[in-house]
Amino acid sequence: MNTTASTAESPSPKTTETILLAVTGMSPAILTETIWALAHPGAPADEPVIPDRIVAVTTAEGRHRLEAIFTPTPQLENRSPWDALRRALAAEGHDLRGKLRFGTTSADIRVITATDPDTARSHELPDIRNRAENEAAADFILEQVRGIVENPDTRLIASIAGGRKTMSALLYACMTLIGREGDHLTHVLVSEPFESVSGFWFPGQPGGPLTDPSGNPADPRQALVQLAHVPFVPLRNLFHRELGQPAGSFRRLVETCQVNVRETVAERILLEIETTRPESRINGTPIRLSAREHLVLLYFAERVRAEEPVLSAYDEAINGLDAFRKAIQAQAPDNDWSDWRTSEALANPIDERQLTRCLSEIRSKTKKAGGDAPYLATLLPRKGRCALDLPADHIRILRKPRE
Repeated sequence: MNTTASTAESPSPKTTETILLAVTGMSPAILTETIWALAHPGAPADEPVIPDRIVAVTTAEGRHRLEAIFTPTPQLENRSPWDALRRALAAEGHDLRGKLRFGTTSADIRVITATDPDTARSHELPDIRNRAENEAAADFILEQVRGIVENPDTRLIASIAGGRKTMSALLYACMTLIGREGDHLTHVLVSEPFESVSGFWFPGQPGGPLTDPSGNPADPRQALVQLAHVPFVPLRNLFHRELGQPAGSFRRLVETCQVNVRETVAERILLEIETTRPESRINGTPIRLSAREHLVLLYFAERVRAEEPVLSAYDEAINGLDAFRKAIQAQAPDNDWSDWRTSEALANPIDERQLTRCLSEIRSKTKKAGGDAPYLATLLPRKGRCALDLPADHIRILRKPRE
């Protein structure tokens, strides 16, 4: 047997490429600080990590700020911060061959773009200042994350340390929606006063002391930079079919996820509602509602049981709710003023404002009831979908008092 030939013909094992994806804004130093922290883990058991590639997601103004990383400065002995960082890591014995690939191309620095609705022309966002730009940023960040996690030979380290708060929040949301179990979400912690010291890039950088905002010397050798791992729940593990494939926009993906969450929760809930007294139970846990709130919950429960269509807005429910109120009142025993159906609170029609308030109160009371009751809060009617999201066989309408 020719073992040499067999070995030569066998495929080489795949290696995992580690990609650092960071949102950046006015402080490009978060890139060098994060890389330094990855190379110097705080726990002795943790292995140093040197990313293979770096991808920065930013605005047009953020890209301009990133130029400072590649600009030589006298403070760093006429080296750029990037070259100084690589030199320092190499001096510590880190093998940088093929590592820390980063530059000024569009593959490295990815500027968030949006489309002008009037001209249909795309343009780079100088900043994120309104709802439309925020939505464009969400879609853009989602696609950057998706492009990495769809490759099984990559490991993603996502940094939320830089950029506007909305960018960090969106990156966190994207990681929750489509991030994988082996990916990481991080934030970098920089000791005082170096977080606000101009010219600080990483601990021990060359060039001697800097000056803090108060005019005092700040020696970079005294700086402490630590990496905080931010936990996130990879929802793709729950909804692989929906989240493991392109789902269009960020908003569409969130809505898909919300539907799946509600369907999963609904399977766990049994709602029992009495008609002769204002009592309801969620998986056996009682909730105490006012007469008006009980009427509203019973109305939407009866609609599910009768297979009535889902309403899109609260105002569409008003007429049907009033007819239901009158029918309920007619079922009350004559001259029994203690019966909930004869309550003064039900004497007049419920308008849209009162309906909104009732649903808000029901939601609040279920959250406080304990047991499994809080689960019902996610299934109550809401803006855009005025319906109780429970299967009909998970609702019991009790026509007689429960013993």
